[in-house]
Amino acid sequence: MYLHVSDGRRCRTPRRPGHPSLCASHARKEAQALAGDQAGEDIANYLSGQFVSACDLSSALGRLFSAVAQGQIKPKTAATLAYLAQTLVQAIPIAQHEYINAFGSDYWRRTVSSSFAVERSAPKQAALPAQPAASRSEK
Repeated sequence: MYLHVSDGRRCRTPRRPGHPSLCASHARKEAQALAGDQAGEDIANYLSGQFVSACDLSSALGRLFSAVAQGQIKPKTAATLAYLAQTLVQAIPIAQHEYINAFGSDYWRRTVSSSFAVERSAPKQAALPAQPAASRSEK
């Protein structure tokens, strides 16, 4: 099977071993496109809740940096996304102020806390050092 290029011609380069239909060049381009799509989904997951925290933005930007470094997202696209993230960061204190004025600071803390999908467990107590058997029997 040959890939048709934009001007209607077909790629005549032999199929890459291990790929069902594409040559090495087109298989690489396909893999990069799929990786870019996955990076976009990962970034969107950090920003898809009702509330976007600074931690969400930090995680999304970390994933964005990684995707750019790996060639999954073009630097120009990353620059646009970083600019939008900067705008969101600047809006967080304004949103916090509005929210606290409307509902109170306790409700703000609960809202921020509930935006994290982390299971909370009781803090573990430090284990006491084991006593040698001889010292326990002397008591």
